Amino acid sequence: MMKNAFLTLFAIAALSSCAKRPDAIAPTAFPVETYANLECQEINTSLTTEQGTLAALSAAQSSAANTDAVGVLLLGIPVASLTDGDKEGMIAVSKGKVQALEAARIRKGC
Repeated sequence: MMKNAFLTLFAIAALSSCAKRPDAIAPTAFPVETYANLECQEINTSLTTEQGTLAALSAAQSSAANTDAVGVLLLGIPVASLTDGDKEGMIAVSKGKVQALEAARIRKGC
């Protein structure tokens, strides 16, 4: 009985620490005013660059989520999350920057 309770708690803890899928990560609020001084060309260039960064981070996060799922299934531990494979914080910031750049582009009429 006690062994089953321990295994259940261990499974819940392992699953809760798994890397999230990129689409499940909320953006960090990033002030549009950060980009208020940029010209349209600079905003567009920054947006393209940040979208590339976000795509790369999202690919790495998807891989980490897959690795965690397999790790929990086979070993009982979220391998990627324990080895610094989780990019959740960086994705949240990047999503926030993309949103702020898109809003700045709209405000400037680019």
